[in-house]
Amino acid sequence: MERKVDLRFIGNVIFRALLLFAAANLLFTLGDPLPALGRASAYNLIFPGRQRLPYGEDPDRSYNLSLFTLEAMFASHAVSAPKPVGEYRVLLIGDSSVWGTLLKPADTLAGKINAGNYTTRAGRKVRAHNLGYPIMSLAKDLLLLKTAMRYQPDMIVWLVTLESFPYDKQLFPPLVQHNPGPMQSLISNYPLRFDPNDPSFVKESFWDRTLIGRRRALADLLRLQLYGVMWAATGIDQDYPEKYERRQEDFDVDYSFHDLQPPHLTAADLAFDILDAGHAVAGSVPVLVVNEPMFISRGKNSDIRYNFFYPRWAYDDYHRLLAERAEARGWHTLDLGDVIEGGEFTNSAVHLTPKGSAQLGALVGPAILELANGGE
Repeated sequence: MERKVDLRFIGNVIFRALLLFAAANLLFTLGDPLPALGRASAYNLIFPGRQRLPYGEDPDRSYNLSLFTLEAMFASHAVSAPKPVGEYRVLLIGDSSVWGTLLKPADTLAGKINAGNYTTRAGRKVRAHNLGYPIMSLAKDLLLLKTAMRYQPDMIVWLVTLESFPYDKQLFPPLVQHNPGPMQSLISNYPLRFDPNDPSFVKESFWDRTLIGRRRALADLLRLQLYGVMWAATGIDQDYPEKYERRQEDFDVDYSFHDLQPPHLTAADLAFDILDAGHAVAGSVPVLVVNEPMFISRGKNSDIRYNFFYPRWAYDDYHRLLAERAEARGWHTLDLGDVIEGGEFTNSAVHLTPKGSAQLGALVGPAILELANGGE
C-alpha cells in the first residue's frame, strides 16, 4: 500500500527550517561571534602554539594561511599560553623581516634571542615572542601591539625602517583594512592623523555580516585549526623555495621616495605620531625602538640609492629625524641600519639569512638585557 505524501507536512518543515536559518543569520549579524570563535583554539592545547602569527598564500606548502580575525591569530600563537613564572616576556613587532621571510622559526630574530639564554639580574629568563607581520606599516604594528598588550609583556621591541613611515603606507595592509573597529578606535583615542571613515577601511553590509556572508572567515578559522596538525608534525609554517630572486643591487637614476623628491624630508612627511601612540599603548612597559638593518648596495647608481627602497637623501633625513624625535621624547633606541654585511640579505633589502639574523640577535639580545636590568 502506497503512502500518501503529506505536502503540508513537508512545507511546514521547509518553512520552519527557513525561519531557523533566518534567525541564525540575524543572531550572527547582531552578535558577531567571530572574535569569540577565534579565541576557541586547539593551539597551546592539542597543538603547540605557533612561533609567529599566521600568514601565507600557499597553505598546501606552508600549512599556514592569512586571515583577518585578530583573536584567532593570537590564539594560535605561543604567546597566548599562560605566562610561565619567572619569564621576562619580550614582544617583537615589525615587518616581514621580524616575521622571518625565508627563515625557519629558530632562525628568526626571536629564535636567535631565545637561543642566547639571556637572564635578567633579577633571575628572570628572557623569552622573545615573534609578533612581526609582513607588509611595512606602523599602523599595522600598532594594531597588533594594542591586541598584544593583553599578554603581559615586560618589554616591547619595535623594529622600524623608513618604508614603514610614509602616510600612504599606513592603511594599506589588508589586516588594517579588515579591522576597521579597532583601528578607528586607535585613530580616535590617541589621536592619529587619519580619517576614521577613510575609504580604505572595509565597510561591511548587513549581508556581509550574516552567516553566509561570513562563510569565508568561518572557513579560515576552521582551516587554521586543521593546519595545526601539520604544524605540530613538521614545524613548517611557510614555503621555502629552492630558488628565489635576489635583492636588487643595480638601480636606475631615481631620486624619488614615494611621491617625495629631494632635497629634504620633514617630520610631517612621516608617521611619527604612530610611534608616539605605540609608546602610549605600552604605558609603563618599556619600548625599545630598533632601526632595523638594511642592505646597502655597491652596484650601479648606489651613490644615489642605498637599495630598492631608499634614495640616500630620504634615508639620511629619516635617520636624522628619528634620532631627533627619540631624543626629544626620551625613547630607548638602537640604531642598526648599517651593521649587517650585504651578502647576508636574501630576497629583499630587509630580509636576512640565518647568519645575518644571528648577528642581529647578538646585538638586540644584550640591548634587551641592558634595558631590562635598568628597570629592575
